[in-house]
Amino acid sequence: MRVGAFRGLTVLLLSLATAPAFAGVLPEDRGDALYHRYEGGGVEIDGPSVLVRKQVGKSTSFVGNYYVDYVSSASVDVVTTASPYTEEREQWSLGMDYLRGNTTMSLNYVSSVESDFDATTYSFSVSQDMFGDLTTLTLSYAYGDDIVGRSDDPSFRAENKRQQYGVGLTQILTRNLIAALNVETVTDEGFLNNPYRSVRYADSNVPLGYSYEPELYPRTRTSNAVGLRARYFLPYRAALEAEYRFFTDTWDIQAHTGSLTYVHPWGPFTFEVKGRYHTQTGAHFFADIFPRAQATNFRGRDKELSPLTSTTLKLKVGYSFIDENRGWSIFKKGTLNASIDMLSVDYDEFSDLTTGAALGEEPLYHLDANVIQLFISLWY
Repeated sequence: MRVGAFRGLTVLLLSLATAPAFAGVLPEDRGDALYHRYEGGGVEIDGPSVLVRKQVGKSTSFVGNYYVDYVSSASVDVVTTASPYTEEREQWSLGMDYLRGNTTMSLNYVSSVESDFDATTYSFSVSQDMFGDLTTLTLSYAYGDDIVGRSDDPSFRAENKRQQYGVGLTQILTRNLIAALNVETVTDEGFLNNPYRSVRYADSNVPLGYSYEPELYPRTRTSNAVGLRARYFLPYRAALEAEYRFFTDTWDIQAHTGSLTYVHPWGPFTFEVKGRYHTQTGAHFFADIFPRAQATNFRGRDKELSPLTSTTLKLKVGYSFIDENRGWSIFKKGTLNASIDMLSVDYDEFSDLTTGAALGEEPLYHLDANVIQLFISLWY
């Protein structure tokens, strides 16, 4: 549970396993083996992942994925109120795509287990090709059932229920231009904060000038997001992709995210460069320090709830070592891929207490992190 701030990383890494197929076309038979590593802010996360897709008959395809995270953390959140720790998270998923005419139906099940956090997610989507296959409409729904525990208190048990609704529209606009619009609503209900994290409040009775108390979040949260993505294929086989996403929720967080990607093939190689910018406001119950104990009904000091801005530069290279025109043994195609994401985050209201500076003089926290991925894909 302590790695909650980095759970989004593993969701991104696993998107290949659970993403619905394009309507009218089943996913190709393939296998992927991945190694990833995150390092930044006193946290190290690494582990392998294996994914296999297999078509059965002409209308059904199955996918399975196994994924492991090994976590070592001495982050700014941990070292100020707790001790460094190591942890392992194990996740596996199963999915099925069923094709009937121009309609694709997808089912997925994901189970994630940690020492103090169990998460189960069920999802379903339907995609329909229309207007001569120029338009694809996708409707999706996911239900999550999470159980939160504490490694230092076996009797602690809390639940969180999550529902996610999505609508997507993909449109081929011209021979070279394709665009997609996605709208998503997520509702959470239950225990939404981290059972280990604390907030600080002003306390003139202690030398530091402040003391700690457990954080307390609202028990409900609803978020809405709208995303627009467009890809333009250039005459020399390269492509440009632009994306924008707007996010808002009932905790008063508003976020804007934009990215621009350039993809360039060169012989058996494919190079990709991506720049991403993100900015957000803070939650209404976030504070770096509260004026007194129990000052408000809800209290949080998670740095991810602070106003912040981040930039990411991604560099990726792929090498096709098995040409799709000339297969090898049972394999039709094979690629080797490597990428690095260089992340930089400025937290506008979250102080770095590890510096030992006096109250009111602490510098704002800044995070630099790298995410490395190495993976091989084989089509058969």
